[in-house]
Amino acid sequence: MYRIHHADCFEWLRVCQPHSLHAVCTDPPYGVLEFTEKEVSKLRAGRGGVWRLPPTIGGSQRDPLPRFTVLTDAQKLEQRRFFHEWGKALLPALVPGAHVCVAGHPILQHLVQGAMVEAGYEVRTAIMRLYFSFRGGDRPKNAEKEFPEVCVTPKGAYEPWMLFRKPIEEKTVAENLRKWKTGGLRRLSVDKPLPDSIPSGRTPNREEAISNHPCLKPQHFMRIIVRTLLPLGEGTVLDPFMGSGSTIAAAEAVGYDSVGVELDGEYFKLAESSIPRLAALYPDFTGQELQMNGEYGSIERADKQQLAMTLAEKATTYRTKVPTKSRRG
Repeated sequence: MYRIHHADCFEWLRVCQPHSLHAVCTDPPYGVLEFTEKEVSKLRAGRGGVWRLPPTIGGSQRDPLPRFTVLTDAQKLEQRRFFHEWGKALLPALVPGAHVCVAGHPILQHLVQGAMVEAGYEVRTAIMRLYFSFRGGDRPKNAEKEFPEVCVTPKGAYEPWMLFRKPIEEKTVAENLRKWKTGGLRRLSVDKPLPDSIPSGRTPNREEAISNHPCLKPQHFMRIIVRTLLPLGEGTVLDPFMGSGSTIAAAEAVGYDSVGVELDGEYFKLAESSIPRLAALYPDFTGQELQMNGEYGSIERADKQQLAMTLAEKATTYRTKVPTKSRRG
């Protein structure tokens, strides 16, 4: 069962019942800047703004990406303040031992972790979503031919999902599990714990056809993450920055209770229609094994093969008549 609310999550959390949430899984507005009304309107109009609207390259349509490298020092401090205040607002609603999983970006991860520690959370680890990315690997802007063997940043092949935990209240995790049903993570199976790197692949076309949100994450990845956050399979999962509802759809598919909160009116309407349709996909997959998403084949790989499989990249032919425009991510 799920409930969704068209509201500001800060205001919603102020009236949320204490100790009513057992986990959080969310992909927040990372630069804070990119989901302001001004920047979202530019994105929807196809003008970009802080959003990078890259061209089609090698026959692949590239999705819009926020250009976090353009954030100023003041905006980075604002981001840290934002996550500190959000963490503080969230803390009373969580039961002791609840895990908070936050999608991240490699160059901003340290800011979020510092803010969450100051807000009262423990840093646990980061789960790496491994996938083929168009982020990074670009040559120096306006000097691509002069420095053909130089890249400004490494080619992106992962997305960190940071894990935090509200401190346990009992003396041991076992005692906390007995009282609050939280404190640990649910294993994939009795014999297999959750690894800290998960092969994902890009979001399948069938899911993007349901939801055109620019940050839609694939259900095969989301169901694994959401499932592990309730160690005993009991409790309620919150997504306070719901977007089009991929977290809520994953919880529904796994069989968990969930709550979604979204401020943007258009994205909330999109979530209303997207959640049941996304949840209905892949009826036999409930996040209990590592599988690539539907368009990459549902083939489970041995642990030692996962990284190689995800980092393997098809050769791409670049054809340009003029110097390539900046594609920094």
